[in-house]
Amino acid sequence: MPVDFRKATLDNGLTVIAEIDPAALTAAVGFFVRTGARDEAPGVMGVSHFLEHMMFKGTARRTSDDVNRDFDRIGARANAYTSSEMTAFYASTLHEHLPEAVDVLADMMRPALRDADFDTEKGVILEEIAMYKDDPVWVLYERLLAAHYGAHGLAHRVLGLPETIGPLTAPQMRDYFGRRYSADNTVVALAGRVDFDARVEQLRALCAGWANTDASRDASPPRVGGAAFTQRDARVARAYRMSVGAAPGDADDDRYAAAVAAMLLGGPDNSRLHWALVEPGLAEEAEASVETKDGIGDFRLFVACEPEALDEVWTVVERELAALPDTATQADVDRIRAKLATAVTLAGERPEGRMHRLGRQWTSLRRYSTLEHELERYQSVTLQDVRRVATRLAAAPRTTGTLLPEATS
Repeated sequence: MPVDFRKATLDNGLTVIAEIDPAALTAAVGFFVRTGARDEAPGVMGVSHFLEHMMFKGTARRTSDDVNRDFDRIGARANAYTSSEMTAFYASTLHEHLPEAVDVLADMMRPALRDADFDTEKGVILEEIAMYKDDPVWVLYERLLAAHYGAHGLAHRVLGLPETIGPLTAPQMRDYFGRRYSADNTVVALAGRVDFDARVEQLRALCAGWANTDASRDASPPRVGGAAFTQRDARVARAYRMSVGAAPGDADDDRYAAAVAAMLLGGPDNSRLHWALVEPGLAEEAEASVETKDGIGDFRLFVACEPEALDEVWTVVERELAALPDTATQADVDRIRAKLATAVTLAGERPEGRMHRLGRQWTSLRRYSTLEHELERYQSVTLQDVRRVATRLAAAPRTTGTLLPEATS
């Protein structure tokens, strides 16, 4: 997949990167801001996600209807997301319409943040929080991360809480925006059929007034793990258990072996947990996964089963995890590496996938590696690497949360 990587840094610190494929028929652009729930003060938890909504409410040049119409006019597929670590706004379209997509997104990145829009959208956010609160398994997941990370920002809920969103004011949001949505804390990623020099000049004109604020983040690994809790809910009939422990972070080379180990243990099919629990009918779901973050990662285990089977099911999970360092084989590693290579390649075949990979990678690591290099890193994972990292994952203290049906008398 021959592509040309280009990078430019504007005078105000805005970074523009691209993977250019002249043979592509589409192009994608994303603005990635290195800010999320972990960067919020506890009292304004949820402000990053709230801001994501506000970016679509209009600017000095466009109303909210204008934003939607301008994307529709060029047939763009546009969206946004907020996580613990970044907020992204992106669009994909036919390559000839990329300049218009860049113009709309760059304009959106400097929203009006009107008081009236803020007041209206606050109700939408509170409804969204209430909707997720109606999902007992989601409530369990959020409580698990809060217990695992304690006072660290990674414990923050992306949506926030009624207690933080309710009192939030428009001036507080504007202050957060001014500090975090700066040129030096934003990356513009482009992919596909792109005239890079022309887009850099376009962005130089559109974003010249963006400030540089030296926004930063404390990425030191937090102290985590060790607690356990149980909650009951009349809305569930099954038992659910999740646990999370420390795993390699974004910059840790062990992240590749951790991905192999987690998929071998609890991937969606043909994994150790699938054959030990799901196939025999002991559990409805049994999964293991790794999510890397800035400075740390999460190793997650999850099961769903009949309440009376939970202890037996979790014993099997612990047994399979403990045995993995000694029982993993070269055939296992070869098989999982092939699965991961397929998944990574499929995600990167289209310009939109490349744009997301490029933007997330640069936002997290401030460096570039090709898709081919990423594939080579997975292919270079050895059996010894998997066994060593599996030992590391199994030994890490874990926080465990259990959800059970309401007790009957």
